[in-house]
Amino acid sequence: MVTMKQDTNCDVYVAGAGIAGLMAAISAAECHKKVMLSSSSQIFSGSSFYPGTWGLGVVSPENEADEEDMVQTILRVGCGMAQERMVRTFVEHMRPTIAWLKEQGLNLTEAEQKDQKEFIPCFDHKHRQWNGILAKEARAAFGRMLEQNHVIQCPEQELVELVQQDERICGVIVKDKAGTLKYIACGAVVLATGGYSGLYARRLTTSDILGTGQSLALEHGAKLVNMEFLQMMPGYIEPCTNTVFNEKTFRYVDLSGLCEQDLLEQRSGYGPFTSRLASREVDFLMENAGKFGLAVQYGKELKEQMPEFVKTYFDWLEQEKGITPEQTTHIGMFAHAANGGIQIDEYGKTGVDGLFACGEATGGMHGADRIGGLSTVNGFVFGRRCGQAAVQYLEQKKVQPCSEAQIQLWDIPQKGHLDARIQEIMSRCGFLIRQGEELEQGIQELQEMQHLLCHEETANVEDAVQARALEGRLSLAIGILRAQLLRKESRGSHYRRDYPQENPACAMQILIQKEEQDITAVWKAR
Repeated sequence: MVTMKQDTNCDVYVAGAGIAGLMAAISAAECHKKVMLSSSSQIFSGSSFYPGTWGLGVVSPENEADEEDMVQTILRVGCGMAQERMVRTFVEHMRPTIAWLKEQGLNLTEAEQKDQKEFIPCFDHKHRQWNGILAKEARAAFGRMLEQNHVIQCPEQELVELVQQDERICGVIVKDKAGTLKYIACGAVVLATGGYSGLYARRLTTSDILGTGQSLALEHGAKLVNMEFLQMMPGYIEPCTNTVFNEKTFRYVDLSGLCEQDLLEQRSGYGPFTSRLASREVDFLMENAGKFGLAVQYGKELKEQMPEFVKTYFDWLEQEKGITPEQTTHIGMFAHAANGGIQIDEYGKTGVDGLFACGEATGGMHGADRIGGLSTVNGFVFGRRCGQAAVQYLEQKKVQPCSEAQIQLWDIPQKGHLDARIQEIMSRCGFLIRQGEELEQGIQELQEMQHLLCHEETANVEDAVQARALEGRLSLAIGILRAQLLRKESRGSHYRRDYPQENPACAMQILIQKEEQDITAVWKAR
């Protein structure tokens, strides 16, 4: 056990520098608090700034009268898995938060031909207020806000451990860019570390989306919700691997002999896989095509009458990736965004004193499926609310920082091999097509890995950090597979080959929690 003295301190420490983390840090700093914003890579990172997509869509109600329809649509699309209290808070604050961002100088573009059907958000039934965000302009605008509010930016600072004393989170242990462990005391911690698609071999996210926040929150007493509802998206395998495929172009694809045109037309209306529509057969084709993927060619109809949304995509694809509609490409299914995560309330509180969370690291405001464009707005709305709630907590509790913290340093041999093994098991047992026997096998294999882990004392910081993170990912993977096994039905993005229909008796959420040393999945009481 190593005892660490306080290296520095702050009022609010925000881990994760995508949209949710940026919003939380800026909102807390606006209240004249000392805020540190960290990222294991660069500031402006994570899924929010993933280079394999052409931009971010922002969807909100057209006006106040549209809010109730949007609430009901989110609940319907979520297949009963979204919490109504969270959804109502979410929708109520969308338009005010977007208006505030515009006042701060964030440029949100509007569609020139917004009545085209391509601008109906995926899984939605009507047009909403739609805006686009360009990553370069977003970086500039948020950069100005960070500087104006004196947020301390800490790129390449990896979160290693939460410091908990008297059942309160009172700091973090991090590894800085020089490879040194540091203890940073603080009054509140905000986890905005993104989703968990890095547990899978194929993913449309940056390499730092590894479920870090979820595994640390679980370890310190928080619960996870809706973790079986991972969004899986079509992406390019060749020639530009890990690049998002625009689902709006499915209606122009020629899959003669493999798929009916009406299924391709339906599949062009949404991006992530869902089990509740007949066009799931298109996704099964991609998944069963093997490692080289499904060959895609476009018909002449695409060139003759290309919609604005699709043209914007192909202009970006040619400029950034060198791909044109004339080329044959190969596509497959990739892990993308998480609909579930750390269970929070409408203020971002996790139930653990001093610990808050926001963005894709959290769950509750989305369900089994999610309307397109709401992931970005989730980061805007709950990032801002979370930062404000952390400040309110500090002022009410009058917390005092702890002067020292302790951490154990140990290594796990063959870490790289074990990480690859986790990805292989999750991709084989817990990806698009799930089945009870395979899920049980996957859980058994992961548990055997746990039992065989050998902790060896080490003074090498890098080895110790990687070993702790690996063990956290292993526990998280077990919890996810247990949730998938417990849900004996198909609902939204969760598909069970042995239970292909939705079961009304399963219309409850599943919580993942740590009991003693075991990670369990349990039905949440109504």
